[in-house]
Amino acid sequence: MTVPVFEEYEPAIDCACAGCAARRRSAARALPVRHGGHPAAHGARRALVLATAAGVVLSCGAAGAAAPGGLAPGAPRADGGADPEPATPQGEKGPLKGGGASGPPAAGTAAPKTTRADIINRAKGWVSAKVPYSMEKYWSDGYRQDCSGYVSMAWNLGTNEWTGSLAMYGTRIARADLQPGDILLFHNPADPSKGSHVTIFGGWTDYTRTHYVAYEQARPQTRRQSTPMAYWDNSDHYVAYRYKEVTGGSPGSGSSTAFPGAVQFGPGADNEHVTQLGRMLVQRGGKRFYAVGPGPVWGTADRRATQAFQQAQGWKGEEADGIPGPDTWRLLTTGGGRNIPAAGAGGSPNTAVAFPGRGYFKPGQSNSHVDRLGRQLVKKGYGKHYVSGPSPLWTEADRRNVEAFQRAQGWRGGAADGYPGPETWRRLFA
Repeated sequence: MTVPVFEEYEPAIDCACAGCAARRRSAARALPVRHGGHPAAHGARRALVLATAAGVVLSCGAAGAAAPGGLAPGAPRADGGADPEPATPQGEKGPLKGGGASGPPAAGTAAPKTTRADIINRAKGWVSAKVPYSMEKYWSDGYRQDCSGYVSMAWNLGTNEWTGSLAMYGTRIARADLQPGDILLFHNPADPSKGSHVTIFGGWTDYTRTHYVAYEQARPQTRRQSTPMAYWDNSDHYVAYRYKEVTGGSPGSGSSTAFPGAVQFGPGADNEHVTQLGRMLVQRGGKRFYAVGPGPVWGTADRRATQAFQQAQGWKGEEADGIPGPDTWRLLTTGGGRNIPAAGAGGSPNTAVAFPGRGYFKPGQSNSHVDRLGRQLVKKGYGKHYVSGPSPLWTEADRRNVEAFQRAQGWRGGAADGYPGPETWRRLFA
């Protein structure tokens, strides 16, 4: 019988075999105690792997062949490579190393200012370079090749931070306020090597805001992919932070924070700003208003979606006329304000009061429908022509208020004559 031989080995970072996975977990537990490492494991020698004389070699290829139904090395994963429970041990806080080496910033030195566009562009640089994940190696720019080193690089901090220190450079924000360049951070102080991770927010994938584009450093290399909010696992523990020294608006969408002027919007408008507005409205919940998608020609869908967004902010009357002004544009381009509520929230055509008929709304008429109409006009912000308030008696004030509401829908001519029809009634009570 051949005597078994023991040998040391260093696991490959992208190997899915049981042996390498166990060795990596062992390395994670061997972090310094001050960073949450296990005291009993600290200082333990490397794992010994039994290699029998029968020629069983513990390697990525052999393990893949020996695992029925397992993924072959390099095979694409159904989830796009996402790791529901990322094993992302990280190095400790320290200066840059290698080609980008520099001493730690002097005490009291302010963190450098940067823009959102620069953060995302730096993050994309590592994605393009396919930087391998490592808690011990440093890329050519001097930053450590783990998740916290990646964020340190993207935020241009000048030092290698870790999940326990990154929050000091940011301001905690609500997830609803996330903008490209912000981060989602989970630091487990009890055991930093278990679950601690950080990703860079690259923007929402669609108006539902259930998924976002995440830039992250995870095995086997830097990646950019659609990720559920906030992460695959331990999602509730991820906290949103914004870099304290970030300036500028949101990158990546082709949008500008400068308001182009109200003249660019409304009937007859045909320009790129209309397309940009529509795309932002879709991202904020206005997709249902567009039958074919935003385009450069101003249409009813643009006006209705804009008005829905304005009303979601609690604005009324001329402030919610469906034409974007500086405040509407600012909220859309910066991701601020409230999203457009889903259809049916707060009232919908299915719950609206049924239209009683045109005959109730004309000179000489006095009935409860006129009074109800007037009160709804006031509620919607279209009651400025009333001197003493709505009443059951139809008056010129009722007609002028209805006309103002109809014009706010973008209607003109006979469609805005001041007399309610089925569509006027439906929109007024929806």
